[in-house]
Amino acid sequence: MLETLEIDTAPDPQASVIWLHGLGADGHDFEPIVHELDLALAVRFVFPHAPMMSVTINNGMVMRAWYDIAATDLGRHEDEVGVRASQAALEELIARERARGIPAHRIVLAGFSQGGAIALQTGLRYPDRLAGIMALSTYLPIAGTVAGESQAAHRALPIFMAHGDLDPIVPVARARDSRAFLEGLGYPVEWHEYNMPHSVCVEEIAHLGGWLRRVLA
Repeated sequence: MLETLEIDTAPDPQASVIWLHGLGADGHDFEPIVHELDLALAVRFVFPHAPMMSVTINNGMVMRAWYDIAATDLGRHEDEVGVRASQAALEELIARERARGIPAHRIVLAGFSQGGAIALQTGLRYPDRLAGIMALSTYLPIAGTVAGESQAAHRALPIFMAHGDLDPIVPVARARDSRAFLEGLGYPVEWHEYNMPHSVCVEEIAHLGGWLRRVLA
Protein backbone atom coordinates (compact mmCIF):
# COMPACT_ATOMS: atom_id res chain seq x y z
CA MET A 1 0.00 0.00 0.00
CA LEU A 2 1.14 3.54 -0.72
CA GLU A 3 2.76 5.51 2.08
CA THR A 4 0.51 8.35 3.22
CA LEU A 5 0.38 11.49 5.32
CA GLU A 6 -2.86 11.99 7.29
CA ILE A 7 -4.48 15.06 8.85
CA ASP A 8 -7.74 14.97 10.82
CA THR A 9 -9.58 18.27 11.05
CA ALA A 10 -11.28 17.07 14.27
CA PRO A 11 -11.48 13.88 16.36
CA ASP A 12 -13.52 10.94 15.06
CA PRO A 13 -13.62 11.83 11.32
CA GLN A 14 -16.91 11.10 9.59
CA ALA A 15 -15.59 11.58 6.04
CA SER A 16 -12.34 11.20 4.13
CA VAL A 17 -10.65 13.12 1.33
CA ILE A 18 -7.90 11.19 -0.47
CA TRP A 19 -5.80 13.84 -2.25
CA LEU A 20 -3.16 12.94 -4.85
CA HIS A 21 -0.28 15.29 -5.65
CA GLY A 22 1.15 16.16 -9.04
CA LEU A 23 4.22 14.96 -10.93
CA GLY A 24 7.46 15.32 -8.97
CA ALA A 25 5.78 16.44 -5.74
CA ASP A 26 4.80 14.31 -2.73
CA GLY A 27 2.04 13.96 -0.17
CA HIS A 28 3.15 17.08 1.69
CA ASP A 29 2.32 19.31 -1.29
CA PHE A 30 -1.27 20.13 -0.31
CA GLU A 31 -0.91 19.64 3.43
CA PRO A 32 -1.00 23.42 4.14
CA ILE A 33 -4.36 23.83 2.38
CA VAL A 34 -6.34 21.66 4.81
CA HIS A 35 -6.94 24.35 7.41
CA GLU A 36 -7.45 27.03 4.75
CA LEU A 37 -10.54 25.17 3.51
CA ASP A 38 -12.46 26.19 6.66
CA LEU A 39 -14.62 23.08 6.64
CA ALA A 40 -15.90 22.98 10.24
CA LEU A 41 -16.34 19.23 9.63
CA ALA A 42 -14.55 16.20 11.06
CA VAL A 43 -12.67 15.01 7.96
CA ARG A 44 -9.63 12.80 7.51
CA PHE A 45 -7.34 14.03 4.74
CA VAL A 46 -5.15 11.30 3.29
CA PHE A 47 -2.20 12.44 1.17
CA PRO A 48 -0.46 9.50 -0.51
CA HIS A 49 3.08 9.62 -1.90
CA ALA A 50 3.29 8.41 -5.50
CA PRO A 51 5.88 5.71 -6.28
CA MET A 52 9.25 6.64 -7.73
CA MET A 53 9.58 6.01 -11.46
CA SER A 54 11.45 7.11 -14.56
CA VAL A 55 9.53 9.81 -16.46
CA THR A 56 10.20 9.87 -20.20
CA ILE A 57 9.36 13.54 -20.83
CA ASN A 58 11.84 14.54 -18.11
CA ASN A 59 14.73 12.72 -19.81
CA GLY A 60 14.09 9.58 -17.82
CA MET A 61 14.64 11.28 -14.47
CA VAL A 62 13.37 9.24 -11.53
CA MET A 63 10.74 11.08 -9.48
CA ARG A 64 7.41 10.56 -7.82
CA ALA A 65 4.79 10.01 -10.52
CA TRP A 66 1.43 8.33 -10.93
CA TYR A 67 2.23 7.26 -14.52
CA ASP A 68 4.75 7.95 -17.26
CA ILE A 69 4.39 10.85 -19.68
CA ALA A 70 6.02 10.44 -23.08
CA ALA A 71 5.13 13.72 -24.83
CA THR A 72 3.78 17.20 -24.22
CA ASP A 73 0.65 16.18 -26.14
CA LEU A 74 -1.00 14.44 -23.20
CA GLY A 75 -3.48 12.62 -25.43
CA ARG A 76 -0.79 10.68 -27.32
CA HIS A 77 1.07 7.59 -26.12
CA GLU A 78 -0.87 7.44 -22.86
CA ASP A 79 0.63 5.14 -20.23
CA GLU A 80 -2.51 3.09 -19.71
CA VAL A 81 -0.64 0.43 -17.71
CA GLY A 82 0.70 3.07 -15.32
CA VAL A 83 -2.66 4.82 -15.02
CA ARG A 84 -4.43 1.58 -14.16
CA ALA A 85 -1.74 0.60 -11.66
CA SER A 86 -2.28 3.91 -9.84
CA GLN A 87 -6.03 3.36 -10.02
CA ALA A 88 -5.55 0.03 -8.24
CA ALA A 89 -3.35 1.68 -5.61
CA LEU A 90 -5.98 4.36 -4.98
CA GLU A 91 -8.69 1.71 -4.71
CA GLU A 92 -6.62 0.11 -1.93
CA LEU A 93 -6.67 3.40 -0.03
CA ILE A 94 -10.44 3.66 -0.51
CA ALA A 95 -10.78 0.12 0.88
CA ARG A 96 -8.69 1.09 3.91
CA GLU A 97 -10.92 4.08 4.62
CA ARG A 98 -14.00 1.91 4.36
CA ALA A 99 -12.43 -0.63 6.73
CA ARG A 100 -11.91 2.23 9.17
CA GLY A 101 -15.62 2.99 9.14
CA ILE A 102 -15.97 5.64 6.41
CA PRO A 103 -18.67 4.62 3.90
CA ALA A 104 -18.03 5.12 0.20
CA HIS A 105 -20.56 7.98 -0.05
CA ARG A 106 -18.45 9.92 2.49
CA ILE A 107 -15.19 9.61 0.54
CA VAL A 108 -13.96 12.29 -1.86
CA LEU A 109 -11.18 11.62 -4.36
CA ALA A 110 -9.08 14.68 -5.10
CA GLY A 111 -5.95 15.43 -7.06
CA PHE A 112 -3.83 18.01 -8.80
CA SER A 113 -2.48 17.52 -12.34
CA GLN A 114 -1.42 13.85 -12.63
CA GLY A 115 -3.11 13.21 -9.30
CA GLY A 116 -6.35 14.71 -10.58
CA ALA A 117 -6.20 12.46 -13.64
CA ILE A 118 -6.00 9.40 -11.36
CA ALA A 119 -8.83 10.73 -9.18
CA LEU A 120 -11.03 10.95 -12.30
CA GLN A 121 -9.84 7.59 -13.62
CA THR A 122 -10.68 5.86 -10.35
CA GLY A 123 -13.77 7.71 -9.18
CA LEU A 124 -15.65 7.33 -12.46
CA ARG A 125 -15.08 3.57 -12.43
CA TYR A 126 -15.52 2.83 -8.73
CA PRO A 127 -18.39 0.35 -8.23
CA ASP A 128 -19.97 2.20 -5.30
CA ARG A 129 -21.11 5.82 -5.26
CA LEU A 130 -18.51 8.17 -3.77
CA ALA A 131 -19.10 11.65 -2.31
CA GLY A 132 -17.41 13.34 -5.26
CA ILE A 133 -14.28 13.97 -7.32
CA MET A 134 -12.11 17.08 -7.11
CA ALA A 135 -9.93 17.44 -10.23
CA LEU A 136 -7.55 20.41 -10.25
CA SER A 137 -5.46 21.58 -13.22
CA THR A 138 -5.90 18.23 -14.90
CA TYR A 139 -7.63 16.26 -17.66
CA LEU A 140 -9.45 12.99 -18.21
CA PRO A 141 -7.03 10.15 -19.06
CA ILE A 142 -7.92 7.14 -21.24
CA ALA A 143 -11.16 8.88 -22.17
CA GLY A 144 -12.07 6.27 -24.78
CA THR A 145 -12.83 3.65 -22.12
CA VAL A 146 -14.87 5.81 -19.74
CA ALA A 147 -18.32 5.24 -21.22
CA GLY A 148 -17.91 1.47 -21.13
CA GLU A 149 -16.24 1.26 -17.72
CA SER A 150 -17.98 3.99 -15.73
CA GLN A 151 -20.96 3.36 -13.51
CA ALA A 152 -24.03 4.63 -15.33
CA ALA A 153 -26.04 4.43 -12.08
CA HIS A 154 -23.65 6.97 -10.53
CA ARG A 155 -23.87 9.67 -13.20
CA ALA A 156 -25.04 12.16 -10.54
CA LEU A 157 -21.58 11.97 -8.94
CA PRO A 158 -20.50 15.57 -8.16
CA ILE A 159 -17.29 16.62 -9.93
CA PHE A 160 -15.37 19.81 -9.21
CA MET A 161 -12.96 20.84 -11.96
CA ALA A 162 -10.75 23.94 -11.82
CA HIS A 163 -8.01 25.20 -14.11
CA GLY A 164 -5.75 28.16 -14.75
CA ASP A 165 -6.22 29.88 -18.10
CA LEU A 166 -2.44 30.51 -18.22
CA ASP A 167 -1.48 26.87 -17.58
CA PRO A 168 1.58 25.94 -19.72
CA ILE A 169 1.68 22.31 -18.50
CA VAL A 170 -1.89 21.09 -18.98
CA PRO A 171 -3.52 23.43 -21.53
CA VAL A 172 -6.87 24.74 -20.38
CA ALA A 173 -8.35 23.62 -23.73
CA ARG A 174 -7.60 20.01 -22.79
CA ALA A 175 -9.38 20.45 -19.47
CA ARG A 176 -12.36 22.11 -21.15
CA ASP A 177 -12.60 19.14 -23.54
CA SER A 178 -12.58 16.77 -20.55
CA ARG A 179 -15.32 18.78 -18.91
CA ALA A 180 -17.47 18.70 -22.06
CA PHE A 181 -16.91 14.96 -22.42
CA LEU A 182 -18.04 14.30 -18.83
CA GLU A 183 -21.06 16.56 -19.17
CA GLY A 184 -21.94 14.71 -22.36
CA LEU A 185 -22.13 11.51 -20.30
CA GLY A 186 -24.44 13.23 -17.84
CA TYR A 187 -22.06 14.08 -15.00
CA PRO A 188 -22.72 17.37 -13.16
CA VAL A 189 -19.40 19.23 -13.39
CA GLU A 190 -18.83 22.38 -11.36
CA TRP A 191 -16.28 24.25 -13.46
CA HIS A 192 -14.01 27.14 -12.46
CA GLU A 193 -11.28 28.98 -14.37
CA TYR A 194 -8.76 31.29 -12.75
CA ASN A 195 -6.18 33.73 -14.08
CA MET A 196 -3.19 31.63 -13.03
CA PRO A 197 -0.62 29.13 -14.38
CA HIS A 198 -0.29 25.47 -13.28
CA SER A 199 -1.01 26.16 -9.63
CA VAL A 200 -3.69 26.84 -7.01
CA CYS A 201 -4.97 30.28 -5.97
CA VAL A 202 -6.74 31.73 -2.94
CA GLU A 203 -10.06 32.09 -4.76
CA GLU A 204 -9.88 28.44 -5.81
CA ILE A 205 -9.29 27.28 -2.23
CA ALA A 206 -12.42 29.18 -1.13
CA HIS A 207 -14.44 27.48 -3.89
CA LEU A 208 -13.00 24.08 -2.91
CA GLY A 209 -14.04 24.59 0.71
CA GLY A 210 -17.57 25.51 -0.28
CA TRP A 211 -17.90 22.53 -2.60
CA LEU A 212 -16.56 20.10 0.04
CA ARG A 213 -18.96 21.45 2.64
CA ARG A 214 -21.86 20.82 0.25
CA VAL A 215 -20.94 17.28 -0.82
CA LEU A 216 -20.06 16.21 2.73
CA ALA A 217 -22.99 17.95 4.44
